[in-house]
Amino acid sequence: MRDAGILRNTAVAVSDGRIAAIGAARDLQDAYAGAEVVDCGGGVLTPGLVDSHTHAVFGKGRFEEHELRAEGFDYMEIAKQGGGIHASVRDFRDRSDDELYDLAVPRVRDLASYGTTTLEIKSGYGLTVEDELKALRVIGRLADRLPVRIVATWLGAHEIPQEHRSSDVRREEFVDLLIKKMLPKVVEQGIARFVDVFCEPGVFTIDETRRILEASRNARLGLKVHADELKPYGGAELAAALNAVSADHLGAISEKGIAALVKSATVATLLPGTMLFLGKAKQAPARALIDAGAAVALATDFNPGTSPTVNFPLMLTLGVSQLRMSLAEALTAATVNGAAALGLAGETGQIAPGFAADLSLFAIADVRELPYWYGARLCVGSWKAGAPCHPYENVSKLNARPPEILLPG
Repeated sequence: MRDAGILRNTAVAVSDGRIAAIGAARDLQDAYAGAEVVDCGGGVLTPGLVDSHTHAVFGKGRFEEHELRAEGFDYMEIAKQGGGIHASVRDFRDRSDDELYDLAVPRVRDLASYGTTTLEIKSGYGLTVEDELKALRVIGRLADRLPVRIVATWLGAHEIPQEHRSSDVRREEFVDLLIKKMLPKVVEQGIARFVDVFCEPGVFTIDETRRILEASRNARLGLKVHADELKPYGGAELAAALNAVSADHLGAISEKGIAALVKSATVATLLPGTMLFLGKAKQAPARALIDAGAAVALATDFNPGTSPTVNFPLMLTLGVSQLRMSLAEALTAATVNGAAALGLAGETGQIAPGFAADLSLFAIADVRELPYWYGARLCVGSWKAGAPCHPYENVSKLNARPPEILLPG
């Protein structure tokens, strides 16, 4: 993950939505005479950022919980009082497809405005067959209509809904509903590419998570796991054992969990914005994971309760300052490894011939400025498969230095 190359005076040729060539600007202009030229000025061009973990389709925010945490209530205490995910579920169920779509559109555009060109969006605020299908319909509609690459994940196992918490029998009924009724409808709908389960004490047990994931794998969905966020629970080990594409959060992953991920192809997706927003003193052990040889990705976890931010470069800032990642490691985590966490490692996340022309342009003179100016919106243009995601602005007047192109991995 420390292997990142910076090229100067370099051009990228794009044809039919894919990168055709990389080389000296003069040589490519001669080879592609008549091509439209986008002048990067003194900016830095990177692969489009890949945000592999978000919950961007929801109703209202949960700002009141932010104050409760300041008063000493933790995540699980708020959930037990009917807050947390339960509050979003109640709100979500009362909203129509159109309402949810209209709320999501500006959020996705805001994500793109910070340099994100590929975005995963999970369901999980419905928790009934009808409402989970509604969430996935909205995600599918966003994918069809917005100029961002969107991957849908079914997170029906986001929480045990209140109506199923009265007894162990009712809880078992919900797990059966997920596997026997909801999963077949999700597969029939054909929008979700992955399944995810919130495997955590007080939510879904290891055994329940395994049952849901194995049934989903048999139904040809890829696997993802919310694992070991608050306590070391064995979620990372389960994700590795089932060859999940990613294990996400990992704020409390054990040494055994780290060892399991290192031996697997499962990407460790870290969400530093969540731990920061929750006021946690301890972040996920990025250094231990990377030094042991695990593939680490970064993502925003954009959601209404624990990470209400669309600013992906801020995650790079936290990666460097809180997780002790190098610049190259943070950028690789936000591009190449984020793509791997969505099964898209051969499609996006790199500036290389044959890859999709997913690119982001930042108004900075040195790539190290991207995580340095924390909180700033530096993106002045982004493209998915060569088509604009975020409107391009000429930055030649902003910097006098020649353009740089970053090639993670």
